[in-house]
Amino acid sequence: MSEVKKIATRESYGNALAELGKQHEDVVVLDADLAGATKTSVFMKAFPERHIDCGIAEGNMMGVAAGLAAAGKVPFASTFAMFAAGRAFEQVRNSIGYPKLNVKIGATHAGISVGEDGATHQCNEDIALMRTIPGMTVISPADDVEAKAAVAAAYEHEGPVYMRFGRLAVPVINDKPDYKFELGKGIVLREGKDVTIIATGLPVANCLEAAEKLAADGIDAKVINIHTIKPLDEELVVAAAKETGKVVTVEEHSVIGGLGSAVCDALSEKAPTKTLKIGINDVFGESGPAAELVKKYGLDADSIYEKVKAFV
Repeated sequence: MSEVKKIATRESYGNALAELGKQHEDVVVLDADLAGATKTSVFMKAFPERHIDCGIAEGNMMGVAAGLAAAGKVPFASTFAMFAAGRAFEQVRNSIGYPKLNVKIGATHAGISVGEDGATHQCNEDIALMRTIPGMTVISPADDVEAKAAVAAAYEHEGPVYMRFGRLAVPVINDKPDYKFELGKGIVLREGKDVTIIATGLPVANCLEAAEKLAADGIDAKVINIHTIKPLDEELVVAAAKETGKVVTVEEHSVIGGLGSAVCDALSEKAPTKTLKIGINDVFGESGPAAELVKKYGLDADSIYEKVKAFV
């Protein structure tokens, strides 16, 4: 069996920005003294005159991005998720969200898989924070293909967009000729009739693996990849819930306010369904190797398999 290609979505972000810069002269990239880590350095090398290092001043960077957008540019403001969604929340809300400015936020190093940087840097609250801002589109791509497609779609979309990227290399699962990225549209990766697994970001590949293990036990799991958490593909979520009668959500984010909450909001209103939320359970992370943390916090394929099996 050939080795599965793995790449961190933050790498994809950097490469996609450089590609976008070739196609569109109005693209400007900002970072907060983290060009090497967020991979905006790829864009910086290609277009130094369109790259602005704002220093360790994320709130100010969001203000600069707002100004550039007001002047007709398409700024991609880039930093770690903890600083983009957390530290700069007020500026994102008031300077970008409120005036509905065309700013794209590239938030890297999201979730528990930041690893050794520990709890202070492992942002498991960013989706929840960004979902609450009126008019904000929230995207959490699952792999390299999807991350690049998300950057291109964010550019085409008029209005504020928050994109979530990871530090850990993840398997490429969307490298299919018929792959199509559409904002607000989920993707059925596997058909099934016994339970629906709805995932976003890093755990999507692990959910596919878990579904194979469940199949060996006679449990037929439908797997849906939700790359756009806001606006949520409610039509697909509701249809799947009605079809299988049970729903499991999986995310590398707090179970409060993220994908699980968005799915439960939709289902409670349109199709009340027994639901299990798998994610970070109201705790802070800790320092350790990324893969070990993913396992400890129950987001690896084996853990997902065991939880879904017990639930079904």
